[in-house]
Amino acid sequence: MESRVATRKIDTPDGGVLAVETSGDPSGRPVFLLHGTPGSRVGPAPRGAVLARMGVRLISFDRPGYGESTRLPGRDVAAAAADVTTIADALGLDRFAVVGRSGGGPHALACAALLPERVLRAATQVSLAPRHADGLDWFDGMTPSNERAYRQAELGPPRISGPFQVRSRVIRRDPAQLIRNLVPELSTPDRTVVADIGIRRMLHSTYRQAFRYGADGWIDDVLAFIADWGFTVDTIGVPVRIWHGADDKFSPVGHSSWLADHIPGAQLYLEPGAAHFGSLKEMTGAIRWAAHA
Repeated sequence: MESRVATRKIDTPDGGVLAVETSGDPSGRPVFLLHGTPGSRVGPAPRGAVLARMGVRLISFDRPGYGESTRLPGRDVAAAAADVTTIADALGLDRFAVVGRSGGGPHALACAALLPERVLRAATQVSLAPRHADGLDWFDGMTPSNERAYRQAELGPPRISGPFQVRSRVIRRDPAQLIRNLVPELSTPDRTVVADIGIRRMLHSTYRQAFRYGADGWIDDVLAFIADWGFTVDTIGVPVRIWHGADDKFSPVGHSSWLADHIPGAQLYLEPGAAHFGSLKEMTGAIRWAAHA
């Protein structure tokens, strides 16, 4: 099966644009891949030939404010459902699956909750749970840098906007800088994953694209995660698969455990000896599961 990669910009009802990339089998089963935070449409994903063999048409896009997608100030997590609807309509897709890694996880769950007539399956990897999830200590086990950023964000957008913009300019010039900054907080499993040259190149590409025009998408993601998501996960009625590395410190494993307890019928997979970036190696499995509804 021949693999094709196509990039296009799709107009949104509010006058903006979404930068979209499709890869794999053009006539395959459609799966939306929602990127991490920070991230972009060119982030880590299975090779096109692998997708084609699976019979999958993978659709990824820059969330508003990232890469070449127009910013949507004040967006909440639920806004992802409208973006996915706009793209699916433009591509002529009726039903599809969604997969979200890290910061893409909450956005994939938004699609599952708000588009029950269109989403067949939803899979998350190392996702966050809602900020004020009942019974969850949201910061328990989280790396100091992530906790610090979220607590600063809770003091208001001005507290993170300037620092994030400065960091984004540094990372745009040298995408490897973000990984170097993370290394002191990486667990042994994550250090092993990011030592792989191929994975480093994928991460460099996604960061370069993410910050092409600044840090707006990154800022808006963080603000959306700590605000009301615009839906509740207990309303999700489609099959949901939740994966988390048991040693994850960036998105603590308690978040996925909470999601599994509150999403009806959700399947939880906790992988011993894996952490946050272990999701990159597990992604093919998540996409395969999502596609075979």
